[in-house]
Amino acid sequence: MLLLLIGGGVWWFLPREKSMVLSPEAPYLIIEKPLEKYSFESLRKRVYIGSEITLDRVLFKEAKYTAWLFKYEVEGLVISGQMNIPVGQSPKDGWPVVVMIRGYVDNEIYETGIGTKNGAGYLASNGMITIAPDFLGFGESDMPPNNVFEERFLRPIQVMELLASVKNIKGADASKISIWGHSNGGQVALSVLEISGQEYPTSLWAPVSKPFPYSILYFTDEFDDFGRALRRELAGLEAQYDVNDFDMLKHLDWIKAPIQIHQGTNDDAVPLEWSQELKEKLDELDKEVELYVYPGADHNLVGPTSHEATLGVNAWNEAMRRSLSWYRK
Repeated sequence: MLLLLIGGGVWWFLPREKSMVLSPEAPYLIIEKPLEKYSFESLRKRVYIGSEITLDRVLFKEAKYTAWLFKYEVEGLVISGQMNIPVGQSPKDGWPVVVMIRGYVDNEIYETGIGTKNGAGYLASNGMITIAPDFLGFGESDMPPNNVFEERFLRPIQVMELLASVKNIKGADASKISIWGHSNGGQVALSVLEISGQEYPTSLWAPVSKPFPYSILYFTDEFDDFGRALRRELAGLEAQYDVNDFDMLKHLDWIKAPIQIHQGTNDDAVPLEWSQELKEKLDELDKEVELYVYPGADHNLVGPTSHEATLGVNAWNEAMRRSLSWYRK
């Protein structure tokens, strides 16, 4: 309950359902701060219980795995995604699981599996269940709240609830969970590692690893309005909140998981320096981290490394091989 003293000695008692503060200009005015529940401190304290996972229908079949459209729930909202399940009898303890977090894809062209389909196919062909959520507003998922920042802040929660749901997947070994993240998905993955404090072996491909909100402002040159609308929304956020509360880089010390980073030198979306700086920060905190740099490879790690060019080996293939080995290790 919140106790307020109003002029004239009148006391009001209000339920504290949302974070609220008193306005210094008008002490009797309540200012709601609903986004505080998405601060990293709050997300770390939140309880994640998971939900049932439903296999909706078969998307396609390959020789070594079957791709399913799956659905689960977060706070009553349905989220869809693609799950690949290896063909055949599962091991005694179940197949290991890799949760795959994609990067940015324009909603107009998005289809379930974009951003993770190829990597998921590789891992599933090597005996792992892969789970790639579409996220709210994509695929067959329900729509997210109509707030550009809340939609963003909800993504780590969606992954945390998915991780808590793995125990409900038939044939999965919930004790052997790994994470793969690309680009913006890499930033979500780092957030999840911080919030959970779990030792999920993680492979990050060209992760976005700059502080919030610079991490989103950096890409606004690609917007039709060059980010004008986003900056207007951001001004409102900064007027009401300390944006450091939503900054993943402030909590790298919470990470316990071993991390592998893959980065191409010809990446026009995420500069090589970002991944180098991330490794340096993790090294300073004595975290287990490896960085692989692929000369000539782009944002999707397409393109040969200088050493392997004569062998015809693609950087993507080498990065997947290293990721698989990292999980198995």
